[in-house]
Amino acid sequence: MTSSPLRRRLLKAAAAAWPAAVLPRLALAQERRFDPQPGAWRSFELTTRVDVPEARGTTRLWLPLPDLETDWQRPLDNSWSGNATSARVVADPARGVRMLHAEFAAGGPAPSLVLTSRLQTRDRAVDWNRRAAPAEDPVLLRAQLAPTELLPTDGIVKKTALEATKGARTELDKVRGIYEWVVTNAHREPKVRGCGNGDIRTMLETGNLGGKCADLNAIFVGLCRAAGIPARDVYGLRLAPSAFGYKELGANPANLKGAQHCRAEAYLAGLGWVAMDPADVLKVMRQETAEWIRDPAHPVVAPVKAGLFGRWEGNWVGFNTAHDITLPNQSAKGTLPFLMYPNGENAEGRFDELSPDSFRYTISARELTA
Repeated sequence: MTSSPLRRRLLKAAAAAWPAAVLPRLALAQERRFDPQPGAWRSFELTTRVDVPEARGTTRLWLPLPDLETDWQRPLDNSWSGNATSARVVADPARGVRMLHAEFAAGGPAPSLVLTSRLQTRDRAVDWNRRAAPAEDPVLLRAQLAPTELLPTDGIVKKTALEATKGARTELDKVRGIYEWVVTNAHREPKVRGCGNGDIRTMLETGNLGGKCADLNAIFVGLCRAAGIPARDVYGLRLAPSAFGYKELGANPANLKGAQHCRAEAYLAGLGWVAMDPADVLKVMRQETAEWIRDPAHPVVAPVKAGLFGRWEGNWVGFNTAHDITLPNQSAKGTLPFLMYPNGENAEGRFDELSPDSFRYTISARELTA
């Protein structure tokens, strides 16, 4: 059958209009990718500077260190300077998390401290065909199944874990089910201060599953533990822009204020600790484009959703994996849910670690070349 001149003109006009609505999605599908793979190491120098405006009684500071040594991160060294009366690396007595602790005597000048850490990172990806990962310490695995103050494993957490893993036959199926459940049911909430606090019972009981990385990945970790899968949060900091074109998955190294980011890991027999980050999937959905993307299959989101199940990009450094931190020599009572920000106190009480402009700390990084 042949087309009439009028029909051909109509088809031509329709074809001209069609790309305006559809081609942007197709272009994004072609251009966006997220495929970190282990390769060359990148070297960074990370600098944290704290300047407390006034000396009011004894001042104490605690700064997290990039202290994880793995096949995707190498800590090299730490050095510090300033006018502290004493400064040394200490560890939380219960969790063993190391940090720089500095103390400034009352009556001295305004406290000032600079911590410089050198480290190496690289991209990370699990080899799904691997079945010979070194066995993990059973004591450590039991610890990564235990509840914490904000990550219970009973009640509604257990109930939700059973819902998310219904029909799953293997541990990998369970982890995938929980990952999908978090991406489908939770959402990024930009108004939450800092990275959130990870109070998953309250989130699940209220049905308010909006939060940031320390909330969203905590849901993932808590559900994994409740399902019998060892899992843990990994608290750290973005260091540099993403190599994959996603602005929300990177940071400005000259100013890392607000660049703290929590990731997650699940332990699978034969594979070892496997990288996970459903929180960053939800961040891309909420903040990567001007409009909130609700569909995880959207071409902007799909590569990240697939990529962050088993992979990380090496533009980030991990500090530690512990919950319920006690700061050595602290005056304030109680524990921190995690140590990812600079912390401090003086005679007036604990500083607000989520307010770097009033606490007066800055964080920056620079990539080192050979």
